[in-house]
Amino acid sequence: MSFMPPTDAMFLLAESREHPMHVGGLQLFEPPEDSGPEFVRELLDSFRATDNVSPLFRKRPAEPVSSLGNAWWTYDDTIDFDYHLRHSALPQPGRIRELLQLTSRWHGGLLDRHRPLWETHVVEGLQDGRIAVYNKIHHSMVDGVSALRLMQRSLSKDPDGRDCVPPWALPSRKPSKDVEQRGLEPVLGALRSVGALGGEAAGLLPVALKAAGQMFRDGDVAMPRAPKTILNGRVGGARRFAAQSWEIDRIKRVAKSSATTMNDVVLAMVSGALREYLLEQHALPDEPMTAMVPVSLALRSESAGQSSSKDGNAVGAVIVNLATDVDSGPTRLEEIALSSRSAKKVLGGLTPTQILAYSALQVFPLALAPVPGYIKYARPPFNVIVSNVPGPNEPMYYNGARLDGMYPVSIVLDGQAINITLCSRDAYLDFGLIGCRKSVPHLQRLLTHLETALSELESAWG
Repeated sequence: MSFMPPTDAMFLLAESREHPMHVGGLQLFEPPEDSGPEFVRELLDSFRATDNVSPLFRKRPAEPVSSLGNAWWTYDDTIDFDYHLRHSALPQPGRIRELLQLTSRWHGGLLDRHRPLWETHVVEGLQDGRIAVYNKIHHSMVDGVSALRLMQRSLSKDPDGRDCVPPWALPSRKPSKDVEQRGLEPVLGALRSVGALGGEAAGLLPVALKAAGQMFRDGDVAMPRAPKTILNGRVGGARRFAAQSWEIDRIKRVAKSSATTMNDVVLAMVSGALREYLLEQHALPDEPMTAMVPVSLALRSESAGQSSSKDGNAVGAVIVNLATDVDSGPTRLEEIALSSRSAKKVLGGLTPTQILAYSALQVFPLALAPVPGYIKYARPPFNVIVSNVPGPNEPMYYNGARLDGMYPVSIVLDGQAINITLCSRDAYLDFGLIGCRKSVPHLQRLLTHLETALSELESAWG
């Protein structure tokens, strides 16, 4: 057995039927041209034949899981691959719609704490001949970005290569600081880092006062106090997942023409989609909604046009005004870009440790969600989390099967009933939207609204 760090245990302690604490990913693969009808069966056989399982994929909470299991890890000598590897086929007609419905059900189910906390589902039956692989792993073992990195490490740039191994056969690698703090980690990592700030925390007071002064003076820095929406209530245990890809070149053209960034354009897509979705639900607030955005900051170069500093890899969380009260898409993009630049400018005077602490101040209200009545009566610090995760910038393959989609599946929390995570892949951005099935009805409509929002921006700036 090995001691479980508190940063791992917190995800087990926070988990309940309504709050599954695993992260996942849905990948689509185009089988190689020379593959036959037994390709999926052969793929599963190769998965099960793994005789070198990484310790990461062998560990589980110690017995009894309800007490000692929150403090110690234990390791299984053998893996029951018949349990951890699931072979499924889609019902007819085998559309992406059926695949997403299946993924939604899988992501809403808890992992068995009496076994290593991961599952892999291999799915055939798609009408276009592709195969899908859905993985989920508990957040106490890895964060979402590290899980994506594991998947990427199992792939090859060589379409003719046949020496790829599944993620559980890879040696463990400590994620880099930049990778470790992406996705939901700016929320959770910032909160748990506050107690370790030491002397640097004192430097936050003048910076916080300066930031507050800028907020009230200029009005271009979003405050951690957003309007209440249907997206910010309690969540149930069932999930709905939606996914779609957009060409990076489309987003780049808008960013270049409008003198903004790709992230600004993505946020404008999200803003337009949320606005139209909430209008359909007769639930759009009069005040502008906001997003919490994890950012990797080349701080002074981003905010002041200077060269990269030694703190260029510092990562934090900023709150951006989504301008959902504005009808015009181009105007929303301008306001989003201004808000994003202003938020990063505030962080430009902080050390990496202070960035985490300042981010913690922004997201701390989420820690109060378990307090009875808090979610019902308090305003959320922000309305939605939007994360952009870097992925492979060229075509990737698994033993000849070309990667054709890589969609993150994240976590929703009380007060944050929807999470939007996107991952770059070759020439595409793959969006994964996960939401509470009860709180966010007809989640898939957001995909149509994302396209509509991008098309509007293209008409103005493309």
